[in-house]
Amino acid sequence: MWGFFLSYKIFCLYLSIKQKQMGTNYYRIPTEDEIKVKHNQLQIDILNMDLSVLSIESGFRVAVDDMWNGENPWETFMDRMNIHLGKRSMGWKFCWNFHDNKYYSNKEELLAFIRSGRVIDEYGDEIDVEEFITMALEWGEPDGLVYDKEYRMKLWDKGTGTFLHTESYDDKIIDGLRVSSSTDFC
Repeated sequence: MWGFFLSYKIFCLYLSIKQKQMGTNYYRIPTEDEIKVKHNQLQIDILNMDLSVLSIESGFRVAVDDMWNGENPWETFMDRMNIHLGKRSMGWKFCWNFHDNKYYSNKEELLAFIRSGRVIDEYGDEIDVEEFITMALEWGEPDGLVYDKEYRMKLWDKGTGTFLHTESYDDKIIDGLRVSSSTDFC
């Protein structure tokens, strides 16, 4: 598994050098009210924390479903705090990250998810949600690149094909959106 991620990172570096273009990643973060609710729960969890030797040794993990699985208050607080939405890159259509359908599985659910929070870029700048949606839906349209069979064949014909020359690495098209086959972005 780690071999894939390392290979993918090397491929992304190769593309950025080859194209001499940078991209920008975007994230959904909670509203201030959502964070306040989570913060209050974190404080309650910390006040009620078991301070025994066993609890300390387990990293203050508490059982969730069974005795083998657990989470600590900090993990609960951080859950869904910073969710990668996708990436904008010059010459390419916007590439969405569907996280293996963990938070959304189609365009309608994706847009509702985005609208339920705030959007920031990788530099920490907040972007108006509707402006982000418009930008992302229009980025690279109508003729931006998509990593698919046609693109792979063009690379191969130029002699620049890579180890990613299989369908399993192709982008998916879901409700007209370019969706990465990977959840690991560079």
